[in-house]
Amino acid sequence: MATKVVDLVYWRKLRRTGVVFTGLVMSLASLFQLSAITVISHICLGVMAVTFTLRLYYKLLELLRWNPGVHPFELSLNHDSSLTDRETVMLVEEVVLMIAFALTEIKRLIFIESVMDSIKFVLLLYLLTYVGVFTSGLTLVITAVIVVFSVPLLYKKNKMRLRKMVRAVKAFVKKIKDLFLSLYHKVRPSSAPEPATKPVPAPAAAPAPKQKAKAK
Repeated sequence: MATKVVDLVYWRKLRRTGVVFTGLVMSLASLFQLSAITVISHICLGVMAVTFTLRLYYKLLELLRWNPGVHPFELSLNHDSSLTDRETVMLVEEVVLMIAFALTEIKRLIFIESVMDSIKFVLLLYLLTYVGVFTSGLTLVITAVIVVFSVPLLYKKNKMRLRKMVRAVKAFVKKIKDLFLSLYHKVRPSSAPEPATKPVPAPAAAPAPKQKAKAK
């Protein structure tokens, strides 16, 4: 599944990617005027109109003995889409882990485990209120679909140019940072010199004991 998604995103199969991309954008755009149930029903009716026509055509050819009884969608019908027990357990575990991680992060942010992270979360929510005023969630979803199908391909074709631009931006940011650091060190007042400590006098040496004269 991951390989198929990558193939779609990088337009490795132009016809399939074009059909998927056009269908997604048109379906999402139609939700501005129609409900989701209506859109899904019309999509299914359109697909079944094509499949039903092809099935009747092949059936007619079979009656005329021009077709040996081959089903037009035999490959799709024979494709095994079921999951094994192991794959089902792994999929359920991944979904449960994602839900648990999301709940843990939301609880951590709401109940202020980290002040800085909670402040960032509050700023994000505040910005989203303005985003909700100017756009809708459906507009953001359509924009996300267009970005997913366009940005990876553009990056792949202009990889070297984009890397040069990123290096130039990083170098410029580093120069600005170094400039501000140098100005800060020049403007910062120098610390007061520490008072000189007086040398501690060494203790006086004890006098040597006098040797007694030896008696003759």
